[in-house]
Amino acid sequence: MGPAAADALDLEALETALRRQVKELAARTVEAHLNQDHSDATPSHSCSCGGTARYAGRRTKRFATALGPMRLGRAYFHCGECGHGFCPRDRALGLEGSSLSPALMRMVGAVASLVSFQESSQLLEELAGVDVGAKQVQRSAQALGEEVADYERQTREPDDGLSLPATLYLGLDGTGVPMRPTEVAGRAGKQPDGSSRTREAKLCTVWSAERRDAQGRPQRDPGSVTYTAAIESAATRDTDPQLSEFAQRVEREAQRRRFGQAPRQVVLGDGAKWIWGLTGELFPEAVQIVDRFHAKERLHRLSKSLYADRPSAREWAEQRCGELDSGRIETLLSVLAAEAAHHEEGKAAWTYFHENRHRMRYARFEAQGLCTSIGVVEAGCKNAIGARLKRSGMHWSVRGANSIMALRCVRLSGRFEDFWEWRANSKAAA
Repeated sequence: MGPAAADALDLEALETALRRQVKELAARTVEAHLNQDHSDATPSHSCSCGGTARYAGRRTKRFATALGPMRLGRAYFHCGECGHGFCPRDRALGLEGSSLSPALMRMVGAVASLVSFQESSQLLEELAGVDVGAKQVQRSAQALGEEVADYERQTREPDDGLSLPATLYLGLDGTGVPMRPTEVAGRAGKQPDGSSRTREAKLCTVWSAERRDAQGRPQRDPGSVTYTAAIESAATRDTDPQLSEFAQRVEREAQRRRFGQAPRQVVLGDGAKWIWGLTGELFPEAVQIVDRFHAKERLHRLSKSLYADRPSAREWAEQRCGELDSGRIETLLSVLAAEAAHHEEGKAAWTYFHENRHRMRYARFEAQGLCTSIGVVEAGCKNAIGARLKRSGMHWSVRGANSIMALRCVRLSGRFEDFWEWRANSKAAA
């Protein structure tokens, strides 16, 4: 480049040009090497149907890779018994059923779990120099998410590297995901006309909180949070032969985290009946706690209903919250019972607090050093679901939403490397 070359050098342009040229050279080298190898052209090959497929020449296909596009020739076999044709080398290279190479598929999964499909396409072009259209990103990411869902269903072994703390927390919550009209047709909802625009995605979060802040309150341990989520039913009838889909999901996550082996098990929720029904079925020994914030929020809503925006409303709510904090739940219930006699919302509030009274012994829970808030779970709803699936203009199918949630949860839970190893082993075994 000569002396004083840096004075007139556009380093960014040089970097970009050299990266492009090096990638093109590498792609042509790999492409030539693979296309010169005809060792896959055997006279016959066993077919998945059990028959014998005969060699029927070579077929060329264009694949997108992390190095750029490649055209690869592969031996093609056709089975006369089932009429199925295939190229064994596609499976050997991890290209079967896709036009993306494994490395590029991994990139697609990484970016599509974070941002929209259009943004993913733009980032792949800008950062990796590969051209994958938004539609192809969508198809590939959703296919990969479905593989993640299979991995989640088939894997129950405890996570490596996560020790078993004295107390494990399991939190359950739900959040609405905007859906395509066909996915909510005929479903009751909160729209003025009684229709629905969303479906509830349910989230299971497991974490530990052995640390303490300056006031001695439990704090979430870094790296201890794992997630699993889907749009699934949580209801299990007594006559059902097996647990609901979401109950099975929670059970699997509990097994992976060894929740049932923890010396102390705590389940946190917002008071929804499905949460406690599921908890009683799966974890009868666990301590059940209603999120303190939700309980207080209920009291503040009731105070506004009783006293509108008068100063007495705030005073009434603060008194009731004080009774809740100090453990005087029976006093709180007696006040609510008086309101229930002549106020419909007061009756509903009394029922809520009466049914959950044993889950609201906050003074006792604090004395035992337990979390009484589902902040970790609500943050998970926003992070694992809302930040990706509830952006402006997004409308999902159940299948698409579940696949992206699976992909996002496996990454946020630190299990993406384990999934990728499982994926490679599964393809090799097949």
